[in-house]
Amino acid sequence: MDELTERQKLILTLVVRDYIEIAQPVGSNRLIERYKLEMSSATIRNEMAVLTEAGYLRQPHTSAGRVPTEEGYRYFVTHFVYQTDLPDATRHTITHQFYQARQDVEQWMHLAASILAHQSRAASLITAPHADLARYKHLELISTQGRQVLMVLVLVGGEVSQQILTLAEPVSQEQLGNVANRLNQVCQGRTTDEMASLSLGAEAVEKDILVLVMQDMSRGEQRLSGEIYLDGLSNVLSEPEFIESDDARRAIRLFEERSLLHNLLARTMVNSHVGGVQVLIGGEGEWEELRQCSVVLARYGIPGTATGALGVFGPMRMSYARTIPTVRFMADLLSGLVSETMVGDET
Repeated sequence: MDELTERQKLILTLVVRDYIEIAQPVGSNRLIERYKLEMSSATIRNEMAVLTEAGYLRQPHTSAGRVPTEEGYRYFVTHFVYQTDLPDATRHTITHQFYQARQDVEQWMHLAASILAHQSRAASLITAPHADLARYKHLELISTQGRQVLMVLVLVGGEVSQQILTLAEPVSQEQLGNVANRLNQVCQGRTTDEMASLSLGAEAVEKDILVLVMQDMSRGEQRLSGEIYLDGLSNVLSEPEFIESDDARRAIRLFEERSLLHNLLARTMVNSHVGGVQVLIGGEGEWEELRQCSVVLARYGIPGTATGALGVFGPMRMSYARTIPTVRFMADLLSGLVSETMVGDET
């Protein structure tokens, strides 16, 4: 249909807001009584009928009020809440919580997931910062037993990997320390392609370790995102839409099968700029598991160094006015933390 009239916009907004709160079909008399509307019940019903015909509302039963459709939620999000700001008091509280924490990436992830779940009253998901192009930062080699060596590799951006290597022959801790020091000197800040062209000494163990380091970095580059942290699933399962329903089982499957989550988050990483918020309503025809759900996602970090994704997952009836600004603010906050601690930018 053509652009909605101001009255139709008002009625659609009030129906969406009321349904988000009460999870019951909204009728004309309730709108008049609750919002003190200066129009007749018949006028509101006529406008609701127009909005229903246009696909923004639906009527579950003949005698019932209206509930928003996917298109109704999309119109509401796009026109009324997308640019909403988080209240100053909430922003200050969240900021204080982060700066009270240690400068530890894993702690940020747990804290961010907890805050998002609490603020949105839904489920949250967040990935640790992940570099699209791995760059070497630091290596530790620790002799364990026999030919086995613990390799701890730190990348620019903060990612850390650990694995047990089995070398061709036993190597002393002193020799391992010398190899690590040598590689730390010549590989600092380099990519796998740059490391492949290095000219090293004749020591076979040094070359073997370099190959293993490059393989580890390449595997990391192939991952779509960093480790995923989750919180608040119980918030979703307690919603009326999900109590003892197939939708609840689909929601649980989304959280249990990490490949689905990685696929969902990969869309955010590829199709959005840092700080940009995406709202997926009803699965957008791509994810059957999200048919009765909405997801608010954002990307954070420093492009070219390390980026991650965060978001909130809940019923289509989620409070977008609270969730969207929370996700946007958290993305900006985490981008600042990545800049200060991983890049060293104090500005």
